[in-house]
Amino acid sequence: MELLAAAGGFIVPIILIVLVILILAANIKVVQQSKAYVVERLGAFHSVWGVGIHFKVPFIEKVAKVVSLKEQVVDFAPQPVITKDNVTMQIDTVIYFQITDPKLYTYGVEHPMSAIENLTATTLRNIIGELELDQTLTSRDIINTKMRMLLDEATDPWGIKVGRVELKNIIPPREIQDAMEKQMKAERERRESILQAEGQKQSQILVAEGEKQSLILRAEAAKEAAIKKAEGEAEAIMKVQQATAEAIKLLNEANASEAVVKIKALEAFQAAADGKATKIIIPSEIQGLAGLCASAKALLESDAKDPAPRK
Repeated sequence: MELLAAAGGFIVPIILIVLVILILAANIKVVQQSKAYVVERLGAFHSVWGVGIHFKVPFIEKVAKVVSLKEQVVDFAPQPVITKDNVTMQIDTVIYFQITDPKLYTYGVEHPMSAIENLTATTLRNIIGELELDQTLTSRDIINTKMRMLLDEATDPWGIKVGRVELKNIIPPREIQDAMEKQMKAERERRESILQAEGQKQSQILVAEGEKQSLILRAEAAKEAAIKKAEGEAEAIMKVQQATAEAIKLLNEANASEAVVKIKALEAFQAAADGKATKIIIPSEIQGLAGLCASAKALLESDAKDPAPRK
């Protein structure tokens, strides 16, 4: 009995020590990156633990909430909204937010996600109610910006920072969709007709430009040919004139007799007569020379017919 009592005396302290160690170990908290612990002491807010090792006083302090500091994304279900022109459509939104103050997030509002969803729905209805259908479909950026500003302002007391708001889907009624599809089809057909007309116009313009360039090139070629021909004729005339001048110069230097000069004149007259002129004016000197030549020719012909010597 004494041995059992002695053993019991050792076991109880050991058990107490083990319990104390377990309790102390259970109250050592390691806060991870991008996390925050909201700690309460005796039911009241005490502090917010950041990254690192922390010790919680047993039975006095407790971790009221573990808050994630990462940016979070929430996709809300489609909400029915009515436009200014009384068209009901379904719009679902995506919210990107981040908790910036764990204390406000913990104690600022009950069920923060539900509060944000309801706030998003009411804000969206207010904005869409001021727009018509066409404006709603073409003004996503404007709607996103307005919603982000209003939601960020409303959630600031809750320790939440709304970074971005996106309209994921805008679903108009079925009959509106059918009408829009018909309108889009008509618009595509109109654009196709315009493109075809523009293509034909450009084709005709190109053909006309080609013909114009062809005529210009032909005219330029004819012009160049005429210029070359005129230059050739002018050069030929110049050569003839130079040759004539050289011949006259040689005659002058040779002191040719009047008969030689008249013969040369007759040769020039013969060359002129070979041309295409219809009227030729014959100088008197050449006429006399021509008569002299004719008399000499007749005399020679008579001598040839009568070979007998004259007494």
